[in-house]
Amino acid sequence: MTTAKGSTSDRPPTRRRGRRAGGEDTRAALLTAARAVFAEHGYHRATVRAIATRAGVDPAMVNHWFGGKDGLFAQAVLHVPFDVRAVVEDVTADGPDRLGENIVRRFVTTWDGAGGPVFKALVRSVTTHDEARSALRDVLLTKLFTAITAMAGSDRPDLRASLCATQVIGLGIARYVMEVEPVASADLDTLVAMIAPTLQRYLTGDLDEPGGAAA
Repeated sequence: MTTAKGSTSDRPPTRRRGRRAGGEDTRAALLTAARAVFAEHGYHRATVRAIATRAGVDPAMVNHWFGGKDGLFAQAVLHVPFDVRAVVEDVTADGPDRLGENIVRRFVTTWDGAGGPVFKALVRSVTTHDEARSALRDVLLTKLFTAITAMAGSDRPDLRASLCATQVIGLGIARYVMEVEPVASADLDTLVAMIAPTLQRYLTGDLDEPGGAAA
């Protein structure tokens, strides 16, 4: 059976033009483009617009998927295995009184799942590259712990955020890099019982009293 000349059945399928839609393929395209742009220009000279242009997406997608350039750098280059906004939402879901416990549970569960070598690679990056160190500091302090301390509503939020970072990074180095026993092989509940109270004090306790109880 033949069709009339010019009918749609005679025409080859057309390719969609323009920018990508905002799905998972967009996220993957941004990660690929970011690795190339950061490698070519470095963290500070790379721009969100340049990355988005290479990926063929709207620049707003960088904020949508990663919360900004630093979050994109953390996942594309440092391979940080979590989304900061999801972590904040998760650990603050139960209110201020369980922040310490939720932070330890989320941190250990995430990094245990990602594997020790991933954390070791991250430590190597931040100790040898200024741009990696700057980006990770922005992710942990500006985006993660500052947001968590804001939810706690305590005084001196900047100090509390910094103290939380020291505790969590120290735990990561001891467990995954130096493999200090018995921390390296301790189960999750043991780590929560030992470390969460200290984090909780950093977040809601009286910092002027040694060992001060959480508010």
